[in-house]
Amino acid sequence: MQKLLDSIVLQTWKDFEVIISDDSPNLDVANLVDRYRDKLKSIHYCHNRPAKGMPANWNFAIKMCRGEWLKIMHDDDWFTESDSLEKFANAAKLSNAKFIFSAYQNIQLNTGALDSSKRLSALWKKQLEQEPLILMSSNVIGPPSVTMVHRSLSDVYDERLRWRVDLDYYIRILRQTRFVYLDEILVNIGMSDIQITQEVKYQKQVELPEAMIILEKYGLASFRNIIVFDSWWRLLRNLGVRGFKDTSSYVDSDKWPEIIRRMINAQSKIPVSILKNGLFSKLWMTWNYNQLVKRKKLERNWK
Repeated sequence: MQKLLDSIVLQTWKDFEVIISDDSPNLDVANLVDRYRDKLKSIHYCHNRPAKGMPANWNFAIKMCRGEWLKIMHDDDWFTESDSLEKFANAAKLSNAKFIFSAYQNIQLNTGALDSSKRLSALWKKQLEQEPLILMSSNVIGPPSVTMVHRSLSDVYDERLRWRVDLDYYIRILRQTRFVYLDEILVNIGMSDIQITQEVKYQKQVELPEAMIILEKYGLASFRNIIVFDSWWRLLRNLGVRGFKDTSSYVDSDKWPEIIRRMINAQSKIPVSILKNGLFSKLWMTWNYNQLVKRKKLERNWK
C-alpha cells in the first residue's frame, strides 16, 4: 500500500480523489493513511467491519467515488511514472471511448525483480475488438489496476465470481463501448505466491460453477470464434474433466449445453497422456470445431 500511495503523491495530474476501502483485520492501513492526509487532500478512508471480501470490496469503493472516471488500484500495485495518471487522463480527453487500459509489468514483491512485461499485440487487439469473449482464452487486458472506466458505464463486479471476475467485468464493458489501449507501461503489478489467482486456478469447485455462470450470461454464439471454442476446450482439458461424473458435484450435469457435452465426449475418447500433448490437443480441438461449428451441427441450439 505504501508504494501505491507514494506513487499517487508523485502524479503530475492532480484532479482526483483517493478512495480506500480497507478489508484488513487491523489498523495498519488506517495508520498508514493518516500519514498521507497532508499529502493527499482528497483521501477518503473506510475500514470495513466485517470485511466485505473480493470483489464486494471493489464494488463498495466504486460506489463511494464521485469522479467522472473510475480507476481501481489494488494495494500491491503502483504507478510506474509520475505522469502515468496524466497519460490516462489525456487519453480520456482525446477519445470517445469509455474504457482505457495500458501495458504493465509484473514485479516480484519479495525481491523487487521484474517478472514480465505485458503488452497487447496488434493481433490480439483486433481479436478483442471483434469478440470480447476471447478473454476466456487469455486475459490480454490484465488486472483491474491497469484499467480506467467512465462512470456512465454503471456495471459493477459480479460478486458470485472469483477466478473470472475481472474478465466478466471487461466483457460487459466491451459490449457497451470502444476501448483505448495505451502501449506504455504505466502500472506495476505486485506479484506474490499468496494471491487469489494461486488459490483458485484449476480448482473444479471454483472454475466449473463460474464457467456455468459465464455460459448463462453470454450464451453460445461466441463459440463460432475458434479462439473462444479453444478456451473452453482447454478449460475442460486442464481441469481433467473426463465425464459428467467430474462435474456433477459442482454443477447440475443437465445444465451443460450440447456443445460442452460434445467437447467432454471428444476429449474422453483420448488418453490423458496424449491429450496433454499441446500439438495433438490443438489438432483434435480444430477437428471438433470444424465438425460442430463449421458444419453447423449444433447452431440451431445457439442463442
